[in-house]
Amino acid sequence: MRYYLDSDTLFVRGAFRAASTGVSGGIRSASTLFNHTVPADWSHAEPAKEIELIAAAAGAGRDVLGLLTAVPIQNLCVLQYDFITVFVTAGIRQEPAGANGAGTINIIAYSSEGMEDSALLETIMVATEAKTEAMLAAGRVSGTPTDAVIAACEGSFQHRYAGRITEPGRRVRDAVLKGVPEALRRYEIGSLNVEPAFFIYSRFQGEHWVEWSPHNCPYYPCHFPGQRCDFCYCPFYPCKNEELGEWSDSLSNGRVWNCSGCTLLHEPAVADYLKQYPEAPLAELVRYKEKQKKCFIP
Repeated sequence: MRYYLDSDTLFVRGAFRAASTGVSGGIRSASTLFNHTVPADWSHAEPAKEIELIAAAAGAGRDVLGLLTAVPIQNLCVLQYDFITVFVTAGIRQEPAGANGAGTINIIAYSSEGMEDSALLETIMVATEAKTEAMLAAGRVSGTPTDAVIAACEGSFQHRYAGRITEPGRRVRDAVLKGVPEALRRYEIGSLNVEPAFFIYSRFQGEHWVEWSPHNCPYYPCHFPGQRCDFCYCPFYPCKNEELGEWSDSLSNGRVWNCSGCTLLHEPAVADYLKQYPEAPLAELVRYKEKQKKCFIP
């Protein structure tokens, strides 16, 4: 899996088995998932056509699952909890007192560990339950008329169940409980957001969520002087390329992908290349780095 933002759209690329409650949804294999921001005055007459047009413009073909929202994609929250990555956009329109309010809360829950179809459907249930719990805790209505969820996975089968007490279910629930209020907060501060927010579940000095920011980082430089930090929160994680990282034992007795020693996206030339060509696959970036090294060999 890898993801990137292109104008008004979050694209998530890979070789997925996925289930979606969105427009033209269902359960099937897909190479592209996306969450697209439509204009505030957009007509809802043909949402399925809009999904097709976005997919065609991105060269994604027909094996796509897409979501639509009026929330600016810069308000996106990305949450990483071991092998689970959750993407959340959320917005509630302010309505007269006593009205239910309208808006959209979209969630994409991805697992780098495989799931049976039944577990994907259960992931949608867990994400929806957690969204409702988070909304009620914030004193809001339980959701909006156009909320949607995509659950997706890659890799060989490992999980038959995904209820809230299973390994994937617990992580999805915690990520959604954190992500929905944060996404609503970002929506309400509006134009102050210029890029997505990133949260990592940490077990260092106690289990908690940490918001990562490239600005005023106390660890800079963590690799080498002059490094670029545009992609410190790696859009390829977990890439599982053992030339760039390795599997490590976690404090919860599991295995996590450890790429702390990888400097690929910190190379200034590579970072610039990926920003210019956001769809470039990892192998292309590795080749580009090697090409740059050869160009500077005396």
